[in-house]
Parts: sequence; structure tokens; C-alpha cells
Amino acid sequence: MRIVSADTGGALLDENYNPIGLIATAAVLVERPYKTAKLSIAKYSDPFKYDLSGRMALKDETFLALKLAKKVKPDVIHLDSTLGGIEIRKLDDPTIDALRISDRGKAIWHELSKDLQPLAKRFWEETGIEILAIGKESVAVRIAEIYAGIYSVKWGIEYAMKEGFVRIGLPRYMTIEINKEKILGKSLDSREGDLYGEISMEGKEFEWEIYPNPIARTFMVFEAKS
Repeated sequence: MRIVSADTGGALLDENYNPIGLIATAAVLVERPYKTAKLSIAKYSDPFKYDLSGRMALKDETFLALKLAKKVKPDVIHLDSTLGGIEIRKLDDPTIDALRISDRGKAIWHELSKDLQPLAKRFWEETGIEILAIGKESVAVRIAEIYAGIYSVKWGIEYAMKEGFVRIGLPRYMTIEINKEKILGKSLDSREGDLYGEISMEGKEFEWEIYPNPIARTFMVFEAKS
């Protein structure tokens, strides 16, 4: 099975380690043995003007996943929304009302479905490819999350080179390694079978550090300064 998935992750943090906004959305193509991405693309947001409600992330993820899927023709698309693996093309208002999610979650999906449901239906009619709201149960979604963290670090390095310093909160159970040619992201969850991701990077001179987030257990912090 060839899966395209997308997720948004990596948060710019303030001096108190509170998130200002999310940084990167990553879409990935994942194939057997399902440990990393065969191909990845990213979209960067402005973390200083970010909607943390979840609406912006889901829209960015859907559109980026479709962009990659049109190129690589996967068997299925997985999105990071835990709705039991339901097809996005079926998310009309009565179906959303029947979901076992919070009222806030239903309100978000009632709004999002106006754009995403017809888009998913049209894409399915044209290609036969389903877009599933499966969430973190999907290994492909987790790999996309790792890549979102890696791309956020890449953004952070560029930011630190211009502004002098950056502090980024990585996705849960994830760490980073950097050398002159690449950024490597690895899962810290031993139950996940050594999931990882990597992207290339131009050689730059900067200092960096990884350490646990003091106010959010299981999350690591990446800091860089030029």
C-alpha cells in the first residue's frame, strides 16, 4: 500500500515555552516497510499569525496532501484527524452531528466540510483515491508529523541566522540530529519501530541544542543561535 499523508507540527515558543504558532505542514509518500517517507514536500506558515484552533492546519494538510497525491498517485490519503477513518467525502452535516467527538470538534468540522467535503468527493470521483480522517492511528500520519518537525527545524535555522536565536517545540516523542548536510528526525517512542525522516540542508555555522520541554512532558525543545 502506498499512502500519502500530511500533518502540521513544530511550534515557535516564547520565553515561557508557550506556543506562538505552528511552523510547517509536511506531506509525505510512505511505502513498505513504512519507516520513513520516500518523498516529502512542505508548506511554511507565519507562526506569528497562526490560527491555533485547528482549522488552518487541517486545510493546509488537505491541500498539501492533494498536491502530492496528484503527482504520485497513492492508494489512499491519510489526514491527521481522529474520526475513525471515515472518508472525508462523506462528511456532510448529519454525519458530523453523529460523530463521537466534542461539540467544539463538530463545530470545526461543520465549517471545514463546506470546503473539504466537496473537494474530497470530486477527487475521489476523478481518481478513486479516498481521503480518510484517521489521525495518529496511521503510521503514515506519524511519519508526516516527524517530517513537519524536521521542516520546522529547517525554518528555525534560517530564522536564527537572521534574528540570532530561535526556540521551537518539536512534536511529541521526537528528537533531532543535525550535521552539515542533513537534518535527521527520529521517533523516541520505542513502540513505533524506529520511525525517522531526513531532509538535506546547506552547511551553515550555528550553535544548537535539544532538551526536554520543562512544561510539556514527552516534548523536546530545539534551540539555535547564530
